[in-house]
Amino acid sequence: MDQRTYHGKITPDDLARSLIAHFNRGNLRVQQIGSGAQIAVQIASRQGAVSGGQTALGISLQQIEDGVMVQTGRQAWYGIAASLGMTAIAAIRNPFSLINRVDDLAQDIEYIQLTDEVWRVVDLTARSLKAGHELSERLRRLVCSYCDTPNPVGEPNCIACGAPLGSVQPIACPKCGNVVTAQVSRCPNCGTLLVQ
Repeated sequence: MDQRTYHGKITPDDLARSLIAHFNRGNLRVQQIGSGAQIAVQIASRQGAVSGGQTALGISLQQIEDGVMVQTGRQAWYGIAASLGMTAIAAIRNPFSLINRVDDLAQDIEYIQLTDEVWRVVDLTARSLKAGHELSERLRRLVCSYCDTPNPVGEPNCIACGAPLGSVQPIACPKCGNVVTAQVSRCPNCGTLLVQ
């Protein structure tokens, strides 16, 4: 499972609409379950598709403070593997049979890249809504625990009372958007080394 967080004015409905518009075509069908703060989107091959193997992928979209957390499940590969296996056996028996299986092969390759294509659509939608992995404006403020004054991230001491703000400063992972404190050297979500 892969998980990424997008900060900004973005909702699960925005991402669900984009995924449905992009993938509900050809041999794929898309189903949305839920609405509002928590949505699940399932992308699967249509029953009785003429070419390619069967596959399915689930995407969870959850509203969080100042953004959306997106999580992809594990893609079902058995149908793709079976279809590729049939193509390989047919090619061994008769190399010219590949001509008849070009559509199956093209569809299988498209299905293998399904997870990457989902992340591409999510990233493009987030960028178009001016959302991303950087902290939102509201999260860029750290409230002093002594006087409740909002301080900019990176400020070593409270701008109002001078109290130390220490290492509780929030930062966002540049790869997945996960919010962590400045004490953390690696993102606990994706393992990226964080530059302090």
